[in-house]
Order: sequence, then structure tokens, then C-alpha cells
Amino acid sequence: MSIEIVDDSSLPLTHQGRQRTNADALLIPVIPRTQFDFDVAIVGLGYVGLPTALSLHAAGLRVLGVDVSERRLAVIRSGEADLLESDRERLETAMSGDDFQITGDTYLLGDAAAVIICVPTPIDEHLTPDLEILASACTMVVDAAVPGQLLMLTSTTYPGCTRDLLVTPLLVRGLTAGKDIFVSFSPERIDPGNDRYAHEDVPRVVGGATPACQAAGAALLGRYARNIHGVSSLEVAEMSKLLENTFRAVNIALANEFAEACLALGLSVIEVINAAATKPYGFMPFFPGAGVGGHCIPCDPHYLLWQLRKAHVDAPVIEHAMSEIAGRPRRVLERVRETLADQGKPLRGARVLVVGVSYKPNVADLRESPALDILSMLADQGADVGFHDPFFGSVRLRNGRELTATVDPDAFGADLVVLHTDHDNVDWEWLSPEVLVLDTTYRRTDLPRRVQL
Repeated sequence: MSIEIVDDSSLPLTHQGRQRTNADALLIPVIPRTQFDFDVAIVGLGYVGLPTALSLHAAGLRVLGVDVSERRLAVIRSGEADLLESDRERLETAMSGDDFQITGDTYLLGDAAAVIICVPTPIDEHLTPDLEILASACTMVVDAAVPGQLLMLTSTTYPGCTRDLLVTPLLVRGLTAGKDIFVSFSPERIDPGNDRYAHEDVPRVVGGATPACQAAGAALLGRYARNIHGVSSLEVAEMSKLLENTFRAVNIALANEFAEACLALGLSVIEVINAAATKPYGFMPFFPGAGVGGHCIPCDPHYLLWQLRKAHVDAPVIEHAMSEIAGRPRRVLERVRETLADQGKPLRGARVLVVGVSYKPNVADLRESPALDILSMLADQGADVGFHDPFFGSVRLRNGRELTATVDPDAFGADLVVLHTDHDNVDWEWLSPEVLVLDTTYRRTDLPRRVQL
């Protein structure tokens, strides 16, 4: 394991989980196996928390997983959690031993040498940060905190949040960060469904309330992550995650605009992107689509915009990108209307089948999926809608309507198929050569009657 520390004049240099400065003594309480029953507790066992817990357990740590949802705990115990195959194997191993426990009992948090908070940070209907879940989790952790612990936040949030929700409340309790207790922030870097990068190979950014706090956080994550990049403050670490996801949002919006430009000019946007991507420097390919889903891209830039508005700072590029992304499902609606009209059919009464409703391929995840907006808008316009997705038996639309999956797509008798998510396990043998497919992925050139979004 290598650990990279920036500005070594102010931060302790760390290697293989150990400091090489006088602050080394401060690290002793971080994982004192005789003082605590667990080396680390993970608060929130969702798509970030559970893989994190399994990675730390695989590295030899005693792990306590805490989640307030009994339903989620039951899913994990049954082995049905949506995980990569490598994580599924780790879960089976972990659940068979006595050094990995999951519970809803939050009072046990004081029995862990370190506590890592991995809970959602959504936005509300006004595109404002909804901090209720995070604030509740942090309050729970602060109330249970004991001297010598390391408390780490990984949830994406605004710069200053860790200080607001952990450092300051701890001080009210008489626990000073860097002296009595350690507080750090390390933004999560989990990509659901992506098995190209092992968790251990993804570098982790770590900031702390003090240099000792940063080093303590680096020491913990360094137990499994091979590369740690230390930064000078909590706020730098928090802001780095917002840059990562805002960068993606802006470039996806640009790709969408290029798609519209290429459509108007009679060009293939994918061919254009692939040609540009042959440049070995100064270019990174991003691809257009029906919108952006998941917890990160549709939500995280709004945390930054919210904070910038409070500081009276304009960010027109980011504002435009988020507006463009949010408008993509409506663009799909209009393209459906245009495509049907070209066939002499009105949208009202047309049978439209959406294939794939997950926000990304090969995952059972509907969070912020554009497919839900597309289905809802089509239904509101009078279309007879259905969906086919091997990961879901039913979905709830934005208007509250429960829509049952179409098991036999051929029997649906679609006037138009909308390809939203291209899962590997969708069998297209049912597709009649006469049926038009609106390809929102831009990449299924093998489909017989394909219309580009």
C-alpha cells in the first residue's frame, strides 16, 4: 500500500497504516483491539456501506454493520443483496464467521474503534439538499461516540458538512477533534455493477479535522485500499467529490447537445465521439442518453449549487448542465411523438414498451432513473405504456401508479419500443422486424428498425 500526502509541511507522512511523525502516538487508539469489541462499524448498509464493510472485513478487521432498516438487514442475511459476484462471495464468508455482525442496534456504535457513515444524501423536489438522513445518522454517531474513536463520513455532501454535523456537535459533548477523538472525511467511490476495478484498487481521498485526524482516517482505509491521497482539510475532500460528479454532469450534458447537433446534421454522434476518442490526450469520451440516474450525478451538483447560491456565487455552466440533464426525459417523450407521427400514429392510444428501467445496465437500481419520468409522461399523454426489465416485477411511476412488468414483450404488441437500459440479460429474440425501436443508448446499431434518439 502506498499513501500520498499533499503539502507534507502540514500533514504527517503515512505508510502502510503507520505515521512517521511525533503524531504517531495519536494513532494508537484508532484500532485498539483490546479496548473495543469491533475494529470498525459501518452505519448504512446500502450500495456503499455493505461493500465497504466487506472490504474491511476481508482485510482482517472485526466489522459491525448497522442499518435502521430491518428489511435491508433481512435482505443481507438472506444473501439476496444486489452485489458484485466478488462481494457476494465475501458476504457469504463474512456471515459465516463471528467477526462480522449486522444489527439495527445503534447503541453498539460505542463498541467500535472506528465508525464510518455511509448513508444517502438526496435532494428534495426543489433541488435542495435533503440532509435529514445524514443529520440523523451523524446525531446517532455523536451521541454514541467515546474518546479514542475515529469517526469518518463518506456520504457526498457540501464543503463544511462534516464540521457542521460531527466536529461541532462533538465539541458540545466535550470531545475535541484531534485530541479526544478523530474526525475525517473520505468520499465514497463505489460504482454499482462495475467489476473492472476492485475496491482495493480505487484510490481514496482522505481529509481530516486536524493532521492527526487525516492520518487516522488514512490508516483505517489503508487497511484495504492500496492508494490513499491525503488532503489538507475536511472541506477539500468534500469539494473534490463534488468536482468529480459535476465534471461528469457537465460533460454528459455536452454529449447530449452534440447528439442533437449530429441528429440535425445527419451524422452519427457515436461515430463522432469514437473518432474524437482516438486522441490519446486532452479528451475523455462521454456519451448521450435518455437522462442521468443514480444517486450521484442527478443530485450531487445541486449540493454545490445550493451552497454557491447562499454565497451569492454564480455557476452558469453547472446550472445549464443540470437543466439540460433534467430535460432529457421530455426530449424522449417528444421523440416518441415524432417517431409515431412519422408512422401516421398519434401518441394517445399508442402502445409504447420501454425496455430496461434501471438507471444503468445490469443493476437492479431505480434511483432517479429517467425511465420512471419517461413512463409517467407517456402515460399522462394518453399512451398505453408497459415495461420489460428482468430486474423488476413492477415499478411505481412518478404519479404513484404501480406498473407491472411485461413478461412477454412480444405479446404486448408495441407500436414503438423505447430502449432505455441495455441489460446484458435481455433476450431480443422476441423483437419483430416490423417494430420500430427508439434507441436512447445510441449504440444498438444491430436492431433491425432502429431510430436514434
